[in-house]
Amino acid sequence: MDPSAHRSLLAQLFLSPDERRLRAGWRVLLQSILLLVFLTIFSVAVVLGATLLRIDLYDLPPLSLFNLLPTALAMTLAVWFARRLLDRRSLSSLGFASGPHVLPDLLIGFTIPGAMMLFTFLLELAMGWTRFDGWAWQSASPGAVVLSLLTGLAGFIVVGYQEELLSRGYHLQNIRQGMGLGWGLFLSSGIFALMHLGNPNADWYSALPGLLAAGYFLAFGWIRTGQLWLPIGLHIGWNFFEGTVFGFPVSGIGLTGLIRQTSVGPVVITGGAFGPEAGLILIPALAVGVGCVWLYTRRRVVPPQSPSAAQLT
Repeated sequence: MDPSAHRSLLAQLFLSPDERRLRAGWRVLLQSILLLVFLTIFSVAVVLGATLLRIDLYDLPPLSLFNLLPTALAMTLAVWFARRLLDRRSLSSLGFASGPHVLPDLLIGFTIPGAMMLFTFLLELAMGWTRFDGWAWQSASPGAVVLSLLTGLAGFIVVGYQEELLSRGYHLQNIRQGMGLGWGLFLSSGIFALMHLGNPNADWYSALPGLLAAGYFLAFGWIRTGQLWLPIGLHIGWNFFEGTVFGFPVSGIGLTGLIRQTSVGPVVITGGAFGPEAGLILIPALAVGVGCVWLYTRRRVVPPQSPSAAQLT
């Protein structure tokens, strides 16, 4: 006889059939509430701190660590509490295992988007879809250029970590446990895309499909390795090379890049003011990225995860 037949309706609705914990959907919902609470607390702290220090938040650059670090801390705490109390798992079991693969995954992951964005830039340049306006050092001092590169890298490290922790970490893996990999990929990538629709120059009919595809691409790194190190590297490199190096808008946020360029091609192809994520140019760029990830991980063996393999210890 099916053991679930002896469970009450409330137990079937709220509790996992395999373990004494909430079902995946409720865990994701409660984690989202926790995240909103922590974001509110740290947002108030940032405003109070800016007031005391007489800092105008509107004058800070988009990648200001003053704004990014509190958000990263809020996400980390929300995921940590949810992972320990709701999932009954350790934070490291999301894909932060140590070992000799960590540094190569981060570095190779970081460089793969460099090839993707170089391909995108050269293709747009060859097709007349962008205009090369020069180099950053032609209008700024070498010190200012180096500072811009370092600031961009530092900011995108924080962004890459926090968004992968949430999207390919908590969301994808919990939804996968409850509904399977297909739904996990679709829903986690969909949430990831919706999180960016509040960015400048974003709209659902152009930006949403590209961001959804980007979510699948980043998830491919987790599928191939079973860890978050490669997706984090991919995410950091994507933003850094896209904006700080090649001068494309990064999901609607305009940055001063090492290369100065002006988009002059059809918006449906280039993505216009939102950047390549909103254009058809994203399709061949993702093909390049997927091929590079596959080549890098072709000998990687991902051990299967049993239900109790990542229990809290």
